[in-house]
Formats: sequence, structure tokens, C-alpha cells
Amino acid sequence: MMETLTLMLGAGWASGINLYATLFMLGLSGATGMVDLPPGLQVLSHPLVIGAAGLMYAVEFVADKIPGVDTVWDTLHTFIRIPAGALLASGAMGDAGMAMEIAALIIGGGLATGSHAAKAGTRVLINTSPEPFTNWTASVTEDTAAFGGLWLALNQPWVFLGGLAAFILLLIWLLPKIWSGIVSVFSAIGRVFGMGKDVDKSASS
Repeated sequence: MMETLTLMLGAGWASGINLYATLFMLGLSGATGMVDLPPGLQVLSHPLVIGAAGLMYAVEFVADKIPGVDTVWDTLHTFIRIPAGALLASGAMGDAGMAMEIAALIIGGGLATGSHAAKAGTRVLINTSPEPFTNWTASVTEDTAAFGGLWLALNQPWVFLGGLAAFILLLIWLLPKIWSGIVSVFSAIGRVFGMGKDVDKSASS
């Protein structure tokens, strides 16, 4: 039961950070026998699924390190990571019953939403810096967190639960600050464009 619980939580949480890395790792772990995937997730170990996940991870690996492109990528994946995280969490419950599957769907979707919001919001703030090194560092850190967190969920359940609790507490503290920073960034952009319009009007008059 503990393994099922941490698989459910880990799949939902990691999907919000890097869905394709999550699919690739789960599929490869199932195909090599490192993990016995529940019936709802056994399709991930199919070679076609592993190959598709690996290909998309490679694409994201590049896109995630280009300032501006990473934010567009994250925005588009708001509609992919969160539903996929919810479905993976639900599939992890196997044959636990409809009520458990729905509960897992809600929890997994919530975790995916939280981790995705932290990732995407942080990237918006990082992109205010013109140099690409912070993007590269953030991207590698996020990939490491996704792979490492999911490995802990599969192999060290109690350690993962402790880390997840710390992440949730950090998220509660961090999200308002990220939101405030994003509002400041867009307000500054709006002022710049507003000033540009005022200058154009003055010049024409």
C-alpha cells in the first residue's frame, strides 16, 4: 500500500515538472523489471510509449533551456502536464476501487498543478535576466528533481514523503511571492509599452 501511495504521489508531482521524463522513467523501469507497474500503468512499458516519451523528453530538454521558448513551452504544457499527472496518479491505484481512483485523480492533479505552477512561474522571473545560464541551471535542476524524486518514490517511500511534505510547505510560502513577481514583471512591461505610446503621440503632435 505504501508503494502504491508513493507511486501515485510521485507520478502526479513529477508530471508537473517534466511529464516526458516521468513517462520515460516509469516505462523504462517497468520494461526492465525494476518496478512492477500496476495494471493501469503497464502500457507505459510498451516500447512505442517509451520511445515517444524519450523523443519528447529530448525536445523538451532543448526547448527548456532557451529563454522565452521555455515559458511558451510551459504555457502550452499547462493543458498537458496537469491532466496527465492526474491520470497517471489515478492509474497508479490499480484495482483499488472507483473511489480511490477518483481521489488519486484529484490529488495527482493537485500536485501536478502545484509543481507546474512553481516551475512555470519561476521561469517567467528567470527570463527577466538576458543571460541563458540561469535557464540552463534551472532546467538541469528541474530534470534532476523529477528523476530523483520519482526514484525516491519508487525505492525510498518514506524519504520521498518527507521531501514531498517539505515541498508542499515551501510551495505555500513560495507561490504568493512568485505571483507577486510575475505581476511586477507584466506591470513593468505594460509601463514600457505605455510610455512608448505616449512618446509616439507627442512626436505626432
